[in-house]
Amino acid sequence: MSKTALLFAGQGAQTVGMGQELAATFPSARAWFDRANAALGYDLASICFAGPELELTRTENAQPGIFLVSWVALELLRERVPGLPCDATAGLSLGEFTALTAAGAMNFEDGLRVVRQRGRFMQEACETTRGAMAAIIGFDEVPMREICAEADVALANLNCPGQLVISGVVELVAKACELAKMRGAKRALPLPVAGAYHSPLMASAQPKLAAALDAIAVHAPTVPVISNVTAQAHGGPAEIRARLVEQVTSSVLWEKSIRSLLAQGFTRFIELGPGTALTGFLKRIDKSARALNVADTASLEATVKVLKG
Repeated sequence: MSKTALLFAGQGAQTVGMGQELAATFPSARAWFDRANAALGYDLASICFAGPELELTRTENAQPGIFLVSWVALELLRERVPGLPCDATAGLSLGEFTALTAAGAMNFEDGLRVVRQRGRFMQEACETTRGAMAAIIGFDEVPMREICAEADVALANLNCPGQLVISGVVELVAKACELAKMRGAKRALPLPVAGAYHSPLMASAQPKLAAALDAIAVHAPTVPVISNVTAQAHGGPAEIRARLVEQVTSSVLWEKSIRSLLAQGFTRFIELGPGTALTGFLKRIDKSARALNVADTASLEATVKVLKG
């Protein structure tokens, strides 16, 4: 019997207009946006729908915005496909919070609020450091780790074969990019981000996030949720809190996480939320894996058709 994993987008997936069509088409979706606004005390929905882009891109808005649109996509799919198959969940960076919420480890309001706080704490860390990130295309992990050690930067994301992301002080990231290109990387592309996520430069966010997580109820998930830090399923509430704090400065082991699910017999993956970056990574990891996604009405209808067919 095939197993299904639900995947949730990370920062960078945000785009002005995300969720607007879903809210206009489905009253239940609009209700979730209203509920989010009430929980946060400001109009996050209008920032998702209308921007401006500069406002949406701010970490403290992008993170809860992506969480919210991903959650709405999940709830609409659950509504349309009663008994939606879900044997595990996983999310990229902030998407791990959505994955945990989807698996019942925290409630919607708590998950949304703690992601908003996480975004603010990371924004504060960005403003007190001079960090940058870059994508290294067409290069292997082992030589990239050697360059990271040489340049004193972090290997932030291991997304899929041929796509790595580095993070650290601006000048050192530039140095690592030059070394990677000299040693055979196809491309080294600076990323339009506010700072050095998933690197030691984010350490100031960790005690604040730990306190925020201690203030909410965390439960054992109803299905396995894959940790970005270990590429294995989370344990109980104490371990979940610890791994989420650790994740702020640790590498995101996305390729390893997907390979772990594939090895356990997962054959169908449903990406929920804005964009299709995770579907792209999946296809680079295993072309035979079946990928579906829900980001708007058309993709919702297409996914419902497949799941009901």
